[in-house]
Amino acid sequence: MSERELYCDTCEGVEPFEAPPCADGHGADCPELLCTGCGAAVLVATVTFHLARPADRRRPPAHRRAA
Repeated sequence: MSERELYCDTCEGVEPFEAPPCADGHGADCPELLCTGCGAAVLVATVTFHLARPADRRRPPAHRRAA
């Protein structure tokens, strides 16, 4: 079980949190954490997204002409 310190709303202070045995196969990287003081559970979610790059506006679009 991995452990880290986070703020617990129930305990109203910084407490050690640990990841319980993960049934989903995340291992130590499990996003579910439990407060060792009161047992409150938190979900640490990371969001990854990619921004679309705008087209190069300095170059006009290529047009095809019929022969």
